Amino acid sequence: MSFDLIVKSGILPDGRRADIGISGDKIAAIEPSITADAGEIVDATDCLVSPPFVDPHFHMDATLSYGMPRINASGTLLEGIALWGELKPLLTHEAVKERALAYCDWAVSMGLLAIRTHVDTCDDRLLAVEALLEVKKQVAPYLDLQLVAFPQDGYFRDPTAKANTIRALDMGVDVVGGIPHFERTMEDGRRSVTELCELAADRGLMVDMHCDESDDPLSRHIEQLAYETQRLGLQGMVAGSHLTSMHSMDNYYVSKLLPLIAEAQVSAIPNPLINIVLQGRHDTYPKRRGMTRVPEMLKHGIRVGFGQDCVLDPWYSLGTADMLDVAFMALHVAQMTSPAEMRRCFDMVTTSSAAIMGLDHLGLDVGKTASIVVLDAGTPVESIRLRAERVAVIAKGKLVASRPRRDMALSLPGRPDRVHRRHRLPGT
Repeated sequence: MSFDLIVKSGILPDGRRADIGISGDKIAAIEPSITADAGEIVDATDCLVSPPFVDPHFHMDATLSYGMPRINASGTLLEGIALWGELKPLLTHEAVKERALAYCDWAVSMGLLAIRTHVDTCDDRLLAVEALLEVKKQVAPYLDLQLVAFPQDGYFRDPTAKANTIRALDMGVDVVGGIPHFERTMEDGRRSVTELCELAADRGLMVDMHCDESDDPLSRHIEQLAYETQRLGLQGMVAGSHLTSMHSMDNYYVSKLLPLIAEAQVSAIPNPLINIVLQGRHDTYPKRRGMTRVPEMLKHGIRVGFGQDCVLDPWYSLGTADMLDVAFMALHVAQMTSPAEMRRCFDMVTTSSAAIMGLDHLGLDVGKTASIVVLDAGTPVESIRLRAERVAVIAKGKLVASRPRRDMALSLPGRPDRVHRRHRLPGT
């Protein structure tokens, strides 16, 4: 037997050392040692071999637009939305497509091989929708791109958002989105959740709703989302993104809310980098940091995936498409520092996020799509600690990115010369 590609001597996330044989775009074998012929060999000796990184929440129509037409001076969510409103009329099809493709290149270089991106449907031209549908087709050989129809200015608040959202879905957008906390009233927000979930149920589509992205402890749209999920039989197909108001909610109410979310099988998508930057802007001290109650959700069996959300856009002035940065920030803010909790944070930027997106073909198992990342780290936790360099990225059976391991040569007075493995622990 021969393979198109073999990944040699890697360390799997469970600690086993193994070779991975790839035929076509599938994982054909995972064995302690494979001696068969291969068209290409990737040396993963002493490196972590991981499933691909997955970002379940992003805004690709806005990415890499930082500074256009101006910078978000207050750093708030609302100024970011207003700034995006100023930028939208200036967008061109080619500019959106060019920035999106540039970001996808960044993503692939970081082993990020699946992205769910929200695309604004409150532009009558649906220019960004058309551009990102083209990008989705172009990157399909190496990156899974999922689009969410997102009425940024409010499904009811914007006069043409409803019609445009339906148009976007008719054009082939994959997921139904919404932003109930940005409607004019709490009641309009509640109605938007109901109508958008009904729209998804009628079409057999998933739902991913920006939900309660505020510091308001009385925001209740996640409760409505869980209710509609149960009523319409959408269990396992719905995600609530952000959910930042939950960090300010009364503890008794949350003790009621979390079991409802779990019962409805609604997933949660916090966005640690953005949530802690945008929330709490009206506070003096103590200052709330905005991320939702991740450890408590996990204890209730709620599926959680971490998103990047923004990179160099009206809401966030930083970012590199590195999901290990996201996990690193998340475990600090959520105080998830036990070994098991840190390991869960790795899952929440890989396998858990893939499950939220319904990407059952991804994973390190025979028969799965051969999308694999080789990291200069010995364990998932070490990869987060180091924000480990990507040694190789294999997308759908093809080696699409690689770099040599960059060790540091040390020549210290009174000590023998040696090679330093970039802060990796001895023996790894």
